[in-house]
Amino acid sequence: MAQQHLDPTDPQSDHVGPVTGDALAGYLRAQATEFLRALRLHRETGGTTAGANGAEDTVDAARALRRSVRRISGSLHTFRPLLDAEWSDAMRPELAWLSGTLAMEHAYRARLERLLLALHRLSGAVFPAQSAHAGAGSSSSGAVGSRSAGAAPDPRKAAPENAGPPTDLPAPDRGTLTVGAAKAGALLERQLTLARTRAHSTALQALGSSRFHAVADSVAVLASEVPLTTTAAASALHPFAAAAEERLTDAIAVLPLVTAGSPYNAEALIHGLSPDPSPHPQDAPWHQVRLLLRLHRYAREVLDGGRNAPIDVRLLTAGQALDRHRDASEAAAAAAQAARTPRIAPATAYALGVLHADQRHEVEAARFTFQQSWQKQAVGTP
Repeated sequence: MAQQHLDPTDPQSDHVGPVTGDALAGYLRAQATEFLRALRLHRETGGTTAGANGAEDTVDAARALRRSVRRISGSLHTFRPLLDAEWSDAMRPELAWLSGTLAMEHAYRARLERLLLALHRLSGAVFPAQSAHAGAGSSSSGAVGSRSAGAAPDPRKAAPENAGPPTDLPAPDRGTLTVGAAKAGALLERQLTLARTRAHSTALQALGSSRFHAVADSVAVLASEVPLTTTAAASALHPFAAAAEERLTDAIAVLPLVTAGSPYNAEALIHGLSPDPSPHPQDAPWHQVRLLLRLHRYAREVLDGGRNAPIDVRLLTAGQALDRHRDASEAAAAAAQAARTPRIAPATAYALGVLHADQRHEVEAARFTFQQSWQKQAVGTP
């Protein structure tokens, strides 16, 4: 699959000749500068993530921090042979720790919002917590809204002939569901709010730790001095970016795209509704593709010199579908975990079971969207 944007001699590119390590150094310096700018804003707003006051500046600062950290870490991974190995190997796990720590509070907040909106959609019940979460602006809520608006087909309505009878998934008893939905929402509210509060405290502690200050100092040095190897300035970046793209296409090749091409994937749903508390084994390859897609995007940014390159609709759509997949998978796991709470009422357990099944449907809808986008646009790729 040829990609014009990866051609270092593309006549439409502003670069003359191959893109070399100098471009990588410029990109890393720019991302390090963005990190320092976001950190300064973060300290000025006095929070770690979407804290108690929900200040928009604080949210933007936390998002910008994670954004720059991911790009620096991804570039260190893709272009590792061009960087000082000892420095790069020491930085990458620290950046991963920082990114993961900063992301957890937002993840719990978005997960709770997603699950409450899904319960409302399924049962018609109104939860007091919705007023606190409305307008929080997460990708998770967008995924729920897009499905309810028809972005993903209803498996009971769009099931192809070879996918099994629609009666395999009977409609939930709305009366029973409404009874248990309020208690299920309250249980999820308690559990995920507690988890979010702990994540907030963890992030506060992390940002005040010597470990974080060491990372910030290293990034500050990176803003002015990039530890390239002696041969990096004359080395072309294209082979490394092409290798990142090849890893992505290889990972996609092993996905069950033929199965994901059916809007009603009975086999996957049977496994997805398993009571096994361990992570769903079918999800892991899709999560891996999501990470590899991100690395591929970052490598393209390096080749483009960090400029505003034309949007690749295929990558954008695929990335959004995989984000939905991750969000729905984690939301389903949260619903299943809540259903294992001892001594909950049968109606509550029933509502959580329906919610878990709904989110596993969201997983399949996201896979279907990814398959349709990737396969259709691949046909027209030069």
